Amino acid sequence: MPIKKPNFITLALVLLFFTDILHAATIPLLYRPLPALTSKQLAVIVNDEDPLSIRITNYYQDIRQIPPENIIHIRFDASANALSKKEFAVLKHQVDKQTPNQVQAFVLTWLKPFRVDCMSITTAFAAGFDKAFCAKVCEETRKSPYFSSDSQKPFTDYRWRPTMTLAGRSFEDVKRLIDRGVASDFTRPQGSAYLLKTSDQARSTRAIYFPEVAKVFAGQWPVNYLEQNSLENKTDVMFYFTGLMQVPNIDKNTYLPGAIADHLTSTGGVLTGSNQMNILDWITAGATASYGAVVEPCNYPVKFSHPGILLYYYLRGNSLIEAYWKSVSEPGQGIFVGEPLARPFASPPIKQAH
Repeated sequence: MPIKKPNFITLALVLLFFTDILHAATIPLLYRPLPALTSKQLAVIVNDEDPLSIRITNYYQDIRQIPPENIIHIRFDASANALSKKEFAVLKHQVDKQTPNQVQAFVLTWLKPFRVDCMSITTAFAAGFDKAFCAKVCEETRKSPYFSSDSQKPFTDYRWRPTMTLAGRSFEDVKRLIDRGVASDFTRPQGSAYLLKTSDQARSTRAIYFPEVAKVFAGQWPVNYLEQNSLENKTDVMFYFTGLMQVPNIDKNTYLPGAIADHLTSTGGVLTGSNQMNILDWITAGATASYGAVVEPCNYPVKFSHPGILLYYYLRGNSLIEAYWKSVSEPGQGIFVGEPLARPFASPPIKQAH
């Protein structure tokens, strides 16, 4: 990972903004709830050339009761890691024609491809291909208008459809991922957040936020700021954010349903063939979502999730896809993997009296 001095103006603005939104809120988070995305607002994109994609789609549609009109069919060769701009343009046109008006977000059901030219496939489907999302190593990229937003309808408000992929190394891995997301719904788990500043300085740039996150969540959610390289034997992991090329002992913790974990590194989102730990390891270990770079992002914290902003929206009841997307200012080079409709802190729907 190329080492670049952080843009401290950008960091200061994000930190100030984050501190303001929390300190200005004197009412506890759970008393200022936000709604969660519903299955009617999510479209599932399936690759009919990929038997695994079809199998994942069928299982997910059934368990999440996705309306039939929200299943979008496309066909392409799934053997490559990346699509070209031209290939993607054809597929995006087909998707846009099939997408119902009520859809506010997408979920993909494949492992490959995970990139479109120089950007991630999840941001490409969310906002369309745009070279402004790419960078020649240490440059900032196009920002997300959805970042740290109270928006309940991102496509209606911004013409963006946040996108996540249900990916794993096997159908069994993806099924367990989906089942964890479903099991998390409305459970209000009693877990903890772990924010680790590691000995890897190049990958710990995001740790500049961590002490303040712990401070502002005191009394509302257990946030542990730790200066160490790993966790093990923790049984209450709901959030785990760190920075290392390889994170040891992740399989020695218990991740609660709906848990989110990621590590800042250069190629965590390269889902096959990377010499660094990739984010599917978090999924295998028991996390319900993760995020990582598909091309070299440099070590800009704004290209990765801001844990404080993520907690702020997730604890207020947003679905996993909403909270995770709202936490990344510049998502063009990173891929989101997980079960998008997980909503552990949402309120259950009110049953209508007959």
